[in-house]
Amino acid sequence: MKDGRQTTQLERVEIAQWTIANDYNYIEATEHFNVSYGQVYSWVKKFEQGGEAALSDRRGKAKEDNGHLNEVDRLKLENKRLQARLTRVSTEAALLKKLQELERRNADQTNNIRPFNNSHKK
Repeated sequence: MKDGRQTTQLERVEIAQWTIANDYNYIEATEHFNVSYGQVYSWVKKFEQGGEAALSDRRGKAKEDNGHLNEVDRLKLENKRLQARLTRVSTEAALLKKLQELERRNADQTNNIRPFNNSHKK
């Protein structure tokens, strides 16, 4: 079993086209391009269903609002953005409140400390 490697979208398209042209010989494609069987299989299936665009890697990227979203999807995205902002702001407020509390405690402790006088009175 071969370990996979990172590939570009153009490589994935080339591998999928090569595999289809060679009668879906996935094993030969794994040896020829040095990629795993599972990768080749999934790329071929995605290529057949959605073409070259289906092979793009969108992991970690949010859905973009470029005018192609319907009203419901656009509102869902906006709701998600606002919830993330609310979470960030509330966390920041709680952190600032905790910091002020710690600073107040520290100030109270320094006021209660009296210098130690080591001299003995006789």
